[in-house]
This record gives sequence, structure tokens and C-alpha cells, in this order.
Amino acid sequence: MVSRCSCLGVQCPLLSLLLLAAWEVGSGQLHYSVYEEAKHGSFVGRITQDLGLELAELVPRLFRVASKTHGDLLEVNLQNGILFVNSRIDREELCGRSAECNIHLEVIVDRPLQVFHVDVEVKDINDNPPRFSVTEQKLSIPESRLLDSRFPLEGASDADVGENALLTYELSPNEYFVLDTINKKDKDKFPVLVLRKLLDREENPQLKLLLTATDGGKPEFTGSVSLLILVLDANDNAPIFDRPVYEVKMYENQVNQTLVIWLNASDSDEGINKEMMYSFSTLVPPTIRRKFWINERTGEIKVNDAIDFEDSNTYEIHVDVTDKGNPPMVGHCTVLVELLDENDNSPEVIVTSLSLPVKEDAQVGAVIALISVSDHDSGANGQVTCSLTPHVPFKLVSTYKNYYSLVLDSALDRERVSAYELVVTARDGGSPSLWATASVSVEVADVNDNAPAFTQSEYTVFVKENNPPGCHIFTVSAQDADAQENALVSYSLVERRVGERALSSYVSVHAESGKVYALQPLDHEELELLQFQVSARDAGVPPLGSNVTLQVFVLDENDNAPALLASPAGSAGGAVSELVLRSVGAGHVVAKVRAVDADSGYNAWLSYELQLAAVGTRIPFRVGLYTGEISTTRTLDEDDLPRQRLLVLVKDHGEPALTATATVLVSLVEGSQAPKASSRASAGVAPEVSLVDVNVYLIIAICAVSSLLVLTLLLYTALRCSAEPTESACGQVKPTLMCSSAVGSWPYSQQRRQRVCSGEPPPKTDLMAFSPSLPPCPVVDVDGEDQSIGGDHSRKVGYYIFLFLLCFMNNTFSYRIFSNIYQNISFLFTFHLCLNISSDTFVI
Repeated sequence: MVSRCSCLGVQCPLLSLLLLAAWEVGSGQLHYSVYEEAKHGSFVGRITQDLGLELAELVPRLFRVASKTHGDLLEVNLQNGILFVNSRIDREELCGRSAECNIHLEVIVDRPLQVFHVDVEVKDINDNPPRFSVTEQKLSIPESRLLDSRFPLEGASDADVGENALLTYELSPNEYFVLDTINKKDKDKFPVLVLRKLLDREENPQLKLLLTATDGGKPEFTGSVSLLILVLDANDNAPIFDRPVYEVKMYENQVNQTLVIWLNASDSDEGINKEMMYSFSTLVPPTIRRKFWINERTGEIKVNDAIDFEDSNTYEIHVDVTDKGNPPMVGHCTVLVELLDENDNSPEVIVTSLSLPVKEDAQVGAVIALISVSDHDSGANGQVTCSLTPHVPFKLVSTYKNYYSLVLDSALDRERVSAYELVVTARDGGSPSLWATASVSVEVADVNDNAPAFTQSEYTVFVKENNPPGCHIFTVSAQDADAQENALVSYSLVERRVGERALSSYVSVHAESGKVYALQPLDHEELELLQFQVSARDAGVPPLGSNVTLQVFVLDENDNAPALLASPAGSAGGAVSELVLRSVGAGHVVAKVRAVDADSGYNAWLSYELQLAAVGTRIPFRVGLYTGEISTTRTLDEDDLPRQRLLVLVKDHGEPALTATATVLVSLVEGSQAPKASSRASAGVAPEVSLVDVNVYLIIAICAVSSLLVLTLLLYTALRCSAEPTESACGQVKPTLMCSSAVGSWPYSQQRRQRVCSGEPPPKTDLMAFSPSLPPCPVVDVDGEDQSIGGDHSRKVGYYIFLFLLCFMNNTFSYRIFSNIYQNISFLFTFHLCLNISSDTFVI
């Protein structure tokens, strides 16, 4: 112990030079070295500078150093980035007698997640002296032993490694023994006493020697043990083994009673002195005695307990064989048992530093988790390979030895797969191989990457007019494939102007349910089509949205009664007076009742009925069901009353039907009373008795109209022949022209302004809007657009002139004679047009 203290005194000035730090870059990792027993705060390396990190970003990026088992030995100063010794490092405590001793550190920084691996090699210093297991070794040696007899001694052990653990032995000076050493397989030596002078028990019954062991460190350390040699009197020959050292190789995990070796010793003596007993030497420690058993009689050594390569891969067993002589003589040998590794340890998988959940817009290559694997076996049995569940958008990337990173390999889509159950499998290289698995649940976090979507881009809604205010007319619904707030959809109107008013004064939409409400009663006569857009927006950041178009058609209801038009003979809604000669024949048109209905369709289709003043009354007049013309049913005679009051009921075809009543006062006059009608003719009504006075005007008018008609036909033909023919395709159907026919007339033949509020140009004036069960005719617009002929100039001119003639003749002449001529000419002209307009029908 004195020599040890002196060596420690030499060690003290060496501690100031213990730190030897060097770094190298290999596969992106750092390697430092430091001597054990370094003082607290001793410099190891400038780790942040070597890793390429800035000092200012250490705290924001959560710089930290982690180690599986030795996390407190080394620390990093975040102010200067220096790796220093934080607590006492004892190499022997960390690694035992292993040739290599490393402290593995994981340096982790976030934003983005990066992992660096640092190995710090702990170098050995000569801080442990050689030690013997006992303070005194006893040897019993018969005095009859021959010169050069060898007696093995228990050697010393040194907890250091390398040169610091290489021991040399020295024996105190004496005249009987010299010291020899036997080299072991691991370069260690154990001492052997060699007899150089015969012993004489009577002269020296015992000898005391000192055995000193010195290590190879600088400074040197020594240890010593006392040798007490008892000289025995008796047996001449000691048992001898075949060889002094036996080497045995066997696999670990052998069952109990498995034979390790069968020792064989011989003794040259006879009789009882030749009988031998085998036993473990007193040098064998208790741990080896528990694992092996020796047969005292046969020398068989068998396994007695579990032998594990991972606990110890070699066993040194000292065996003595003793004869039964008196005194007994002992032979010695050493059995070196080397265990061979078996693949009896499955790999271990540890998953750390999970960055979950993972956003679906995470970049490819983002680190999800850190994975480390280990296997306690050695060689191929300890070589581990890792694999991941196939067909997933992740992969394993090896970062350092048995360390892996789980990274994103391809883009994620939460709407397709919202979570992944990954299985990491670690498999060793043994035969058969063993494996272990670890599950990693990766949840994909939603980002707002899907806009709300409607099932249709446009909806058509039909609403009856005169609806109650606030009534629900439709519900829009949009679906968002995202989750949570990114899927919360709210609805709103895309505001615009509808004529002079804002869209929000007509309709509103509930922000949450998407229900569309009409805020006021809609009027078909004012607004036939209301077209607007509803917007759907989610609650994501930034919000996404889409629009859908709603076309609300206001359906007509029969809410307008027929209205009588004013006539020259009387005001609108008042009685009309007409003079009729008694000499007129049957079928003579007396008057015509004109009425219009503000509704459309069947609700505006008017019919006329003549109401009888009393049951059984016979009147010589009738009214056209659809024309409203009042004509005679027979020749008038003297029995007919001179003044007759006719009631004409005007009725539409709505449900329920609405009516209006017109009163016509018919006065029957003789031919001699014709001059009395002159006063009425001045007011614009010309009875048949005054036809002679206007014949000249009629002839002039007929000639003018005929000339214009002929000129129109010639001009139309010339322009048609000179124009390039163009293909026509009927597009969207617009209001179709339809005039009087045998089935009646639509009283809406005069001009009416119809407003269609859909964001289009200002409304146009249409002439007519119905076509009963016939193929679509060419569309003629009063503003001059020819939709079905594609803008053919010649046809436009023809239509303009023809429409002018129709309106002129219809509103100017009402005489029967001219009506007949007008109808014939109109029929011929229309027939000619219908032959030249493809397959469309133009109905007169």
C-alpha cells in the first residue's frame, strides 16, 4: 500500500494534462477523447463550432445532449458551445476491462429537427495498482519434491487496460525458489515458483517470501502478496497432468451436466499414494465454482449453472489433483474455457423524439422520429438491420451505426389516409435470425387544402309568385373534405345589384344551414328570373371557398284579371256605342272587344262570351270565342229592338279563372238615318253607311301597301341571292312570334316589357312569348336580333319591313273589306317565308 501511495503522488501533476480532445468527421459524426478522472469543467471540445451551429441559435432550437446511460458525465456550456466534464469519469466503472470505452452522445436540435452523434473516447490512466485476491498464499510442498518442480501461484489483477494492465512479477530473494511466468492467451501472465534447491523440512519447516506485481503504467503501481510455504514430509511423487493448460471451446447456454472436459492425471507412486482426488484450486473464485462442477474421482468438469456469453466469454479454472499419500502430493493444471456466442438475444428497438402529429403538407425528408437498435450478441448475431412496414410514405435512414431516422418519403394526404400504424422491425444476422418490432402511430394533422365543393355548379329553383315574405325556397349544401375548423362551412350571398335594388333585398342565405329565403313576395310580372351566386367559405387559415349559381324562376299565378283596352267609341271599361244598319246581312262585324291580361301562359289566354240579359232572349249577335269580334248571326229585321245592350264576359284560363265584363250598346238604324252618323265618324268610328266617303282613301291605302309588299319581296329576294349562305343553329330559345289564327289569338300580342334579372344587359321588348305544341320558330327580336339565322342581313331587312306592315295594317284599318285583303296578303307572304327558313315554322 505504501508503493501505491507513492505512485498516486506522481499521478497528481499529470491530471493537469489529462485532456486530449480531437475530433474527426466520419459520416457526419464527431469523435473526441478525454482521459478518465478529469476534473469538473475540463475542456473536451468545441462541439457547436464543430457541428456548424451558431451560439445564438442553441437556446431557440432547444439544443440538448442526451445519452442512454451516462447523460450527466458530460455537458455543454450554451454560452460558449464547449463540451466539458460535468462529473467524475471512471473508465473502469464505465467499461470494466473492455479494450474500448466510449460515451455515446446524441446532440438534438429542433426547428428543424436534427440529430448529431458524438463519440467521446475515455482513455485509461494508470490509476489502479495491481491487486491480489488474498494477502497471503499458502503452499504445501513436500520435501521430497525434485528440483525444477513448478508450483503455480495466483496472479494479481489490474483494473486498468492496455499497457497499464501489463504486469511483471518479482520474487523476494531466497535460495530455494526462482520465479517463472506462463503466458496466457490474452497476453496476461501468471507466476510459477520453480524449485532450485531441495527442501529440508527438518532444517526449514516453512518459508516466507514476498511476491510483487508491477504494472506497465507511468508512473508504475505495485501490489504484493505474502507466500507462506509449508514444507511437508512424505510422498515422493506428485500427480502430474498431461499438460499444464487445457483450452476448451463450447457454446453458451449449455444445459446442466454438460461435459466440459475430462481431465487425466497420473502418479508414479504405488498403492495408496497413487490414488488421486480432483478438486478446484483455492484460487478459483466462488462465481466459477457455482457455474462448474468437478467429479473428484474421475476428473470430469461439467456445467452446473447457466453460462452466458454476454456475462463472460472466458473462464479460467485452476484444478488440483491430490494423491492420498502422507503427506499428500498435489498436481496442478489450468483449464481455459472459451464460450462461443449463440444467437440467443433478440434485438431491442427504442423509439424516441417523436414529432407528432405530422402535418399533411410536411416537406419530404422531414424527420418524424429517432430510432435506435441494439443486440447483446456479438459478431453476425449482433449485426442488426432495420426495416419498415411496406407501402407507406415513410422510410428509415441510417444516421450512425445502429441509429436511424424515420423520415417522410412522399407527400401526405389526410383526406385519403388520416393515420398510419408503422411497424419497425429489427432483425439480426444470426441463424436462425431473431427479430423485434416497435409500433409507431403517426397521426396526420389536417391543413386547409380543400375548398368546400357543391354537388352541382348550378341549381334551378322554381318559386310561385306572391310567396309569403321569409319563406324557404331552397337549401344549398357544400362539403369540405378537411377536418375540424377547416371543414366548418359558412354561406353568404355574392352581393350585386338587381336593377335599382340590392340582391340582399330579395333573398338571404342562412350562414350555417345554407337555407335560402325570399325576403319579399316575388312578382312574375316584374321579375321572371332571379339569378345570383351563393358563396361557401370554410373556417381555415387562409379560408378557401367556392361559388354556386342559383337560377330562381318565378312561376306565374293567375293574380291579374283581364283588363279592357280603350276604344275610340268609349273609354276603357265603359260602354261602347255602335250604329248598325238594319240592312246588313249575317256575319257582319259590328264591333270588337279588346282586352289584355298581365299574366302569362294559360293565365293570359282570354276567351269571350256573350251574356244574355234574360233567359230565352234572342239576340241577333254573337261574339268570337278568342277574337272578341261581335258579328250578326242573321239578317236584321223589324222585330229586333232598335237599341240592344250586349254584355261580353272576358275570361282567362287560370285556376281559378278571373273575368272582366265589357258593355257594347248597339243601335239599329235605317238607311235614311245614315247622315246622323256623321257626328260619330268625326270621332273616329266609321260605320258601313259612310264607306262610300272613304273608298278613295281605302284604294290609296291598298295600293300603297301592295306596292310596299312587292318592293319588300323583290328586295328580300335580291339580298338573299347575293348573301353567302350560313349554317344556322337554334340557340337558346327566346320569345317566339305568333299571330292570330283560326284557333284564336293570344291577347298579349301587343308589346309588353318583360324584365329578366340575371345580370344580363337591360331587358328587351318582346312581341310575343308563346308557341302551342309546335316546333320552335325562328326567333325574332324587336330590337333587331335574328337568333336563328345567325345575323343574315337580308332576312333582317325582310323581317323589319314585314313586322312594320303587320303593325301598320293591324292598328290602322279595321274595316272588314280591308281585313279580308290584309289576311290574304299576309298569308301568302308568311307562307313564302316559312318555305325559306330551314325546318322552322313561322305561324300566322
